[in-house]
Amino acid sequence: MERRLLLPLCLCWALSAGGAERSGPPNLLILLMDDMGWGDLGVFGEPSKETPNLDQMASQGMLFPNFYTANPLCSPSRAALLTGRLPIRNGFYTTNAHARNAYTPQEIVGGIPGSELLLPELLKKAGYVSKIIGKWHLGHRPQFHPLKHGFDEWFGSPNCHFGPYDNKATPNIPVYRDREMIGRYYEDFKIDLKTGEANLTQIYLQEALDFISRQQSSQQPFFLYWAIDATHAPVYASKHFLGTSQRGLYGDAVREIDDSIGKILKSLQNLGISENTFVFFTSDNGAALISAPKQGGSNGRFLCGKQTTFEGGMREPAIAWWPGQIPAGHGVDFCPGQNISGVTTHTQEEHTKLPLLFHLGRDPGEKYPISFSSSEYQKVMEQIFPQVQLHKETMVPGEPQLNVCDKAVMNWAPPGCEKLGKCLEPPKSDPKKCFWPH
Repeated sequence: MERRLLLPLCLCWALSAGGAERSGPPNLLILLMDDMGWGDLGVFGEPSKETPNLDQMASQGMLFPNFYTANPLCSPSRAALLTGRLPIRNGFYTTNAHARNAYTPQEIVGGIPGSELLLPELLKKAGYVSKIIGKWHLGHRPQFHPLKHGFDEWFGSPNCHFGPYDNKATPNIPVYRDREMIGRYYEDFKIDLKTGEANLTQIYLQEALDFISRQQSSQQPFFLYWAIDATHAPVYASKHFLGTSQRGLYGDAVREIDDSIGKILKSLQNLGISENTFVFFTSDNGAALISAPKQGGSNGRFLCGKQTTFEGGMREPAIAWWPGQIPAGHGVDFCPGQNISGVTTHTQEEHTKLPLLFHLGRDPGEKYPISFSSSEYQKVMEQIFPQVQLHKETMVPGEPQLNVCDKAVMNWAPPGCEKLGKCLEPPKSDPKKCFWPH
């Protein structure tokens, strides 16, 4: 039987377990990767075995071979993670024709609604101090920023590290320290697109180590959301890691992330708080095969990847680590080169009435759909359809946040730009329906 895990339920268990056996609640640490695939870890069979720290984390904790994200794209997946609600409920979707449900362009008007209750808001009521490091991706306008939704500290960016831009047609993406920008990608935070060199992962690592140390000294429980993006194209790594992987630049980025996670876990142990800290590692969606092999990862034996609802897009690497609480050693085009007749297509197909079904025990690569006319198909559909109907009857959709775009709302003049002399003049407002290919 397949095992699936809802991360919010796992966090609830962590809180109850910590409160039951300790004087105070446990610290919580989510390590969320960006476009890292199921097949990128040695523990899942990646042949170069270049993730020794993550592999050790799995051997010391619990490995989830059947862990699924809520959506195969960055922003709706993150919205679901932090709200515990499907994107259709929390508003991270679009109803615009074939536009994709991703928060990619800066000109999107919407963001995480104020009516949504995020994990750090709940934890604040329990006395937690929360910090986000890295990519937010739930709205770049000030009213959507993480400090408006429960986080106490932020170091990172509201968008992905795309660029560089000319600051005329499109502004470079800002990097924030809490409520104010402290620079922009490619200007103040360099990324060399030719070599792939950038020091961002090292900066994010130091931010994490400093926060953990401060919170340990203050004796306050903390929630750290470490959402780095080195494995999202354009992929980057620091000079020390460039050229060290058998897998090229993408592998360099993975090796640096693995090394950084090893240092974070070691810090928890050195500070004497590892047995009171629940750590969960996963990815927002599958590897982006459209960027592979130089700028994308591996989804192992699973079909397709990011942007698709096949296993390669939805099934993610996942590890839970909590010494003394979690027993060690438990658990276990968009698809280039993976064209399966009758399964993969290059156009959007309607499958709501006759969905494609696969037996993942016999066919983990999703190459052989169960025949529509078979008794096996009919038996499974008899179980599925009542649940689908119940879902539809009880569904209360959120207001779609990804429908309207306006170049005037881009990162022209973020809070703090005045102090840096980096404010840019926005164009005249001209809201339109969003439409983009990714």
